[in-house]
Amino acid sequence: CRVHQWDSEEPVPRAELLAGVAGKRGLLCLLSDRIDREVLEAAGPSLKVISTMSVGFDHLALDEIKKRGIRVGYTPDVLTDATAELSVALLLATCRRLPEAMEQVKNGGWTTWKPLWMCGYGLSDSTVGIIGLGRIGQAVARRLKPFGVKRFLYSASHPKPENATEFEAEFVPLMRLAEESDFVVVTCALTPATQGMCNKDFFARMKKTSVFVNTSRGAVVNQEDLYDALAQGQIAAAGLDVTTPEPLPTNHPLLSLKNCVILPHIGSATYATRSTMAVLAANNLLAGLQGEPMPHELQL
Repeated sequence: CRVHQWDSEEPVPRAELLAGVAGKRGLLCLLSDRIDREVLEAAGPSLKVISTMSVGFDHLALDEIKKRGIRVGYTPDVLTDATAELSVALLLATCRRLPEAMEQVKNGGWTTWKPLWMCGYGLSDSTVGIIGLGRIGQAVARRLKPFGVKRFLYSASHPKPENATEFEAEFVPLMRLAEESDFVVVTCALTPATQGMCNKDFFARMKKTSVFVNTSRGAVVNQEDLYDALAQGQIAAAGLDVTTPEPLPTNHPLLSLKNCVILPHIGSATYATRSTMAVLAANNLLAGLQGEPMPHELQL
């Protein structure tokens, strides 16, 4: 293969991408690259394969890609464990107020032991609601179960009994999940149906003591509504690994709240996982170029 590579950790500038893709047969892209009609037209009819180093594909204009008969490779499964681990870490950091507690140590707020100082919420005997019980949702439930969670609920586009059996998870409507869960974890894909689904009505149904965690995509959440819910004490706390936009501006209102923990989209960020994702993305691309079955092809 003759490879034209953008050799930087920073995303390729738009103009460079449009110029670089012209006449190419294959494109290996990242989550940070928006592959829309403009890019596809710049590539021209020679483009046969797109391989994305991600499990998500909301950055790809799938309708346009399908119309042109271009094959798409992606990297599911390999980042499931890393993302599930991060989801649990974020949940624990949020519900036990770890960043806030660390700040108290640094700024002198830690004076003596006090009965109710820095108290948070524990998982033991709790009800956990998972939105999207796919690979990552199941992996999160599997890790939370040993913490003594009493009950799992889940919402999805349709019941998934084969996914739920292991956790005796109950399929419920979204608003019932909001009402009954002590912890809500969002691990669904971003689709037109899930966009903005966690909104004012959703947060209003949640308990004042409940904790909300999102490691899926930022656009699943209405961030203005989340800010209001957190600022007004409608819910106890939130932990986000994904936001809209990314990166989140440093003056964003959510960053002013003590009860909101925000991470820079590091769900799959272990050395081993990122290496495996890179190799899989390359193998998907090579297989597509040779007209062979990809290790992981997105069925359009």
